[in-house]
Amino acid sequence: MRASLVFVAALASAQVHHQQHPPRSADEYAKILGDPSRDAWQKPQEVIEALKLKPTEVIADIGAGSGYFTRRFARHVAKVYAVDIDEALLAKTTGDKIEAVLAAAHDPKLPAASVDTVFICNVLHHIDHRDAYYRKLAGAIKPGGRIVIVDFHKRQLAVGPPAAMKLSEDQVRGELSAAGFHQTAAHTFLPHQYFLEFKR
Repeated sequence: MRASLVFVAALASAQVHHQQHPPRSADEYAKILGDPSRDAWQKPQEVIEALKLKPTEVIADIGAGSGYFTRRFARHVAKVYAVDIDEALLAKTTGDKIEAVLAAAHDPKLPAASVDTVFICNVLHHIDHRDAYYRKLAGAIKPGGRIVIVDFHKRQLAVGPPAAMKLSEDQVRGELSAAGFHQTAAHTFLPHQYFLEFKR
């Protein structure tokens, strides 16, 4: 992984093309990740509605950071694994039905067959060796479960990292297809991001 999942998410939520001076503390990261202005383009409530979550569902929020989506998911499901490699930020991701998982760059460290939905928002493009990472995710997904990818379109935008750092929709589809997944849904209401669902 070229940078921490948290740093990538911070880049994603900053209202700039690229953040030249990244935050130096968990408090600074959390402030950026939770910036209320993010809601206007991230549309978290619409994302949750589109996912059609079930009360019995278990979600793994990969690159959870300080819990922007994690805490929202916890209002709708049975359990959320908040997965990140930054221990200080995970300490801020607390609440009922939330279990923090201190991951490694190459391993989400999720229990086998434990998750209905793996949710990856704005961080996939910074995971190295994604083919191996997808295999680890596949082992954590229950039969019939899904992977959900939300990430930036590969072009210059007012938010997120530079275009050169991004993955195109076609690349993501190709990688997940090679890992044994097929696309089951695509949502198009986000202004800067694609929003795709996959199952094995």
